[in-house]
Amino acid sequence: MSSSFSMAKGRLIAASLGPGDPGLITRAAWRLLETVPCWAWPESRQEGGGYALSIAQRAGLPLPPHTLPLAFPMTRDLLVLARHWQNAAEQVLTLLNQGLDVAFLVEGDASFFSTFGHLQRTIQAMDDTVQVEIIPGVSSPLAAAALTRQSLCDGDQSLAMVSASMGMERIDRLLTDFETVVLLKVRPVLDPLLDLLQSRNLLEKSRFVERAGAPEERVVEQVWTLKGTQVHYLSLMIVHCNDGEAGLGTPG
Repeated sequence: MSSSFSMAKGRLIAASLGPGDPGLITRAAWRLLETVPCWAWPESRQEGGGYALSIAQRAGLPLPPHTLPLAFPMTRDLLVLARHWQNAAEQVLTLLNQGLDVAFLVEGDASFFSTFGHLQRTIQAMDDTVQVEIIPGVSSPLAAAALTRQSLCDGDQSLAMVSASMGMERIDRLLTDFETVVLLKVRPVLDPLLDLLQSRNLLEKSRFVERAGAPEERVVEQVWTLKGTQVHYLSLMIVHCNDGEAGLGTPG
């Protein structure tokens, strides 16, 4: 006689850990990591065990019974990335089918330029019955703004947050259309970006922030000194393009 019992599928939960400071982990994410049976996290050769995992470790949170490091190369090759996402999704789905909840560790916020969205879409394309939950967290632009001690925007000012890989021509238009522009992923285009900011007389109104909240965090106010240097991939630039009603970007 066959049993009608079927094991409930586990949940895929995005655990947003903030940009690097364990003190910025929310109570919801902390509680999840203390109770969930499995952590999964992205790692690369460049970061070793993975940046998101390092945040949880600095918080003193113990590893759960099950751990699943997922390898992702630092590449723009879409075919290579697709293979790795497929492999990662298969590994996570195996655990979910065993009834285990899986917390995917994410630096910053899982809905903001995060690896989690790729994993979620791949898994749900394979099995659309998987239940997904997202715990929000502090995103890097907010942590970076706090470090610079300047508001990102105020009153009716406008704010744009984009990847610097969109190209200098498009960024140039944003610098005209918005009071404040936050540029993420600036490492590959740092020198041409600095040239653009110089041509717009915005160097003194810009702030560079690297690894906000981590022990290695760095804030650079004289951003022109970065020309020709190497920076970490977790870097961003905040540009106060127009003074506006709040006088943002005025050199101190």
